[in-house]
Amino acid sequence: MDFTEKEESLVKESYEVLKKDMPFYSLHFFTQILEIAPAAKAMFSFLRDSEEIPQNNPKLKAHALKVFKMTCEAAIQLKEKGEVIISETTLQYLGSVHLRNGVIDPHFEVVKEALLRTVKEGMGEKWSEEMGNAWTKAYHHLASAIKAEMK
Repeated sequence: MDFTEKEESLVKESYEVLKKDMPFYSLHFFTQILEIAPAAKAMFSFLRDSEEIPQNNPKLKAHALKVFKMTCEAAIQLKEKGEVIISETTLQYLGSVHLRNGVIDPHFEVVKEALLRTVKEGMGEKWSEEMGNAWTKAYHHLASAIKAEMK
């Protein structure tokens, strides 16, 4: 996989902006997932039986922060290491949790769309199609690693 210096630069630039308010953007990311696919709420144990507004759920906040940060950091690794590096135990855990919760390919597309919407909102006028393509490529590698572990 060829992740160019320009793509790396675009991802890093946007990640630096998003990091300034990671709690906000990570929660926005998950809000986007639930907006795109409301049924996804049932896939999260801490949301499944809750009538609470998802944005007020402390477990969602913690989970969103962890997932968003991992997604962003995985993107940064592509140029430096040529691949997404996640510890084997973390990758095994992610694969088993996604498999147990019935995650399928279309779910990964929902997450990608939510990620792109979040980066676009965070970047405002600095957003470009080229930036979106860089994030898409980076996300694809993370999703592929998780999918491979699910098999």
